[in-house]
Amino acid sequence: MGEVAAELLYGMPAMRLSWPGPDGISGGGGGAEAAGGCGALLAELRQLWGEIGKSREERERTVRELEMECMRVYRRKVDEATAERASLHQSLAAGEGEIAALTAALGADSSPQLKVNKWTMSLNDRVSAATNLLEELRAMKAERSKQFTAIRSEIDKISTEISGRSYGYDNSPRASEFDEHDLTIRRLNEYRARLSSLQKEKSDRLHRVLEHVTEVHSLCDVLGEDFIAIVNEVHPGLHETADPGKPTSISDSTLASLSQVVAMLTSEKTKRAAMLREAVVPLVELWDLMDSPEEERRSFRKATAVLRPVREEALSSGVLSIATIKKTEEEVERLTRLKAGRMKELVLKRRLELESICRSMHVEPDTSTVPEKSIALIDSGLVNPSELMASIDEQIAKAKEEQQSRKEIMDKINKWLLACEEEKWLEEYNLDENRFNTGRIARLNLKRAEKARLIINKIPAMIDNLMSRTLVWETERNKPFLYDGARLVAVLEEHKQARLRQEEERRRLREQKKLRTLFSEKEAMPHLKRPGSSFGRATEPCNMSRKRVDAAPPSVRSSSGSSGSSGGGAADPFRPRSSAAAGSGAGHCGEFFRSGGARRLSAAAPFNYVAVSKGGGGGGGLSSSMMS
Repeated sequence: MGEVAAELLYGMPAMRLSWPGPDGISGGGGGAEAAGGCGALLAELRQLWGEIGKSREERERTVRELEMECMRVYRRKVDEATAERASLHQSLAAGEGEIAALTAALGADSSPQLKVNKWTMSLNDRVSAATNLLEELRAMKAERSKQFTAIRSEIDKISTEISGRSYGYDNSPRASEFDEHDLTIRRLNEYRARLSSLQKEKSDRLHRVLEHVTEVHSLCDVLGEDFIAIVNEVHPGLHETADPGKPTSISDSTLASLSQVVAMLTSEKTKRAAMLREAVVPLVELWDLMDSPEEERRSFRKATAVLRPVREEALSSGVLSIATIKKTEEEVERLTRLKAGRMKELVLKRRLELESICRSMHVEPDTSTVPEKSIALIDSGLVNPSELMASIDEQIAKAKEEQQSRKEIMDKINKWLLACEEEKWLEEYNLDENRFNTGRIARLNLKRAEKARLIINKIPAMIDNLMSRTLVWETERNKPFLYDGARLVAVLEEHKQARLRQEEERRRLREQKKLRTLFSEKEAMPHLKRPGSSFGRATEPCNMSRKRVDAAPPSVRSSSGSSGSSGGGAADPFRPRSSAAAGSGAGHCGEFFRSGGARRLSAAAPFNYVAVSKGGGGGGGLSSSMMS
């Protein structure tokens, strides 16, 4: 029996029970309290048994029952503690296993580690530490899984858009499955790199799609086609009116279809441009041929852009539409019908243009297309009006080319004619008795006369320069340079000879005038006053001399009067009174132009030269000195 039974049976004092503390060290406080409580109960039970008169056997039986009941209670508590310990070990093992799995999935480098000391820490502490770590790892796994899910969802979305499946049009796509046992940073970076590559490919494809769509829009605009209808055949989400919630299709099939549409529209554009060009070329020719007004041309200015040597992308909207081409062809047909009725008028107009060009060059136009002959040919139907117009246009082109080659010589001829005009004016100015009057007009005329004398002095150099340039022109083109039907070199040569003859005549007249002046002075000298004569009788010889002069012949009297003047007032019998004699050579030159049946030079200017009157003035001065 135990201590309790001994105490109950024999009244022995009970031993102190020592209960182990929570740290395994026995403590007396708790055991003493338990022993004190049990002792009081045992004392009370013994007293009761004594009063009752329980026998030793009954007491022993009762004590054994108490011991067995105590053993059962202790065993139950031990079993419960053992089960709790096993449960904690199991929980710890499961937690450590899950921690290991999560650490492997998240990567040991980026996961926190479980740091416990199993020799110094109780099971509860170890389980608590594992639980905290497990919660942290689970949160990390959830966050990492969310990142993987988002990246995989974006990858799958872009992949389906590139492949052209309907997944791209689902507003809430389901992410594809991924390996949850590999959530490491390395794996996440691989997914991110793949996503970046797909995003770049998507951007490139989207750029290509937009380029194709823009090109299709431009081609449809030029061709006048329905852009939305054409794009809908490729994909309904490629135009502006599409559902904004749906992404733009970037699949291979869409790109291939767009490329085919662009190629088809480009081919159609080239074909229509050729059709429009075939219609516009005759249209422009008819405009030029018929001198159509700007109002009729304005509506077709956009269509004529196909003839310009620029890129066809610069064509305006709808210029290559079927309606525009048809309208242009109808305009060509209308002008073609109108051309037949206006051909005579156009032929005459072109002929007048040719004659105007030839008139500016002072040459005769080709006689094969004279108006009378051209009208007769058109009325008879022997010649196609277009061919006749082409012939006249060819003559105009040749005339313009020759006009350009004759330009330098014509400019020199005009300067020469202007110099001749100045010469004629100066001659008339010298014959004017009132040229020395005071006044603004007289001063202006005097300045013009000075300039005219300078220009006239350059006439010989002008003629020589003009002749040399004309000869070079004739040598280069192997034909004579005609001016109003006459060869210019011959005219210039004759003018040069006439000028020489005129200079010789002027020199002869000056010599004769000097001789007449000297003769008059000698006639007047015997009637002068002799030395030693009286003052009163000196007047008689003078009167006799005056009578003798008055009785002289008219010619002598005229020359005597002119000798006393300055040469500008009285007329000289040996000098022409007008420009007829002074310009005899120039007048002959003008007659040479008229002899050819052609038009005269500009304003029929005669080639007159000024007869210098200083010779007469010199004679007058000499007579005065001798008389003195």
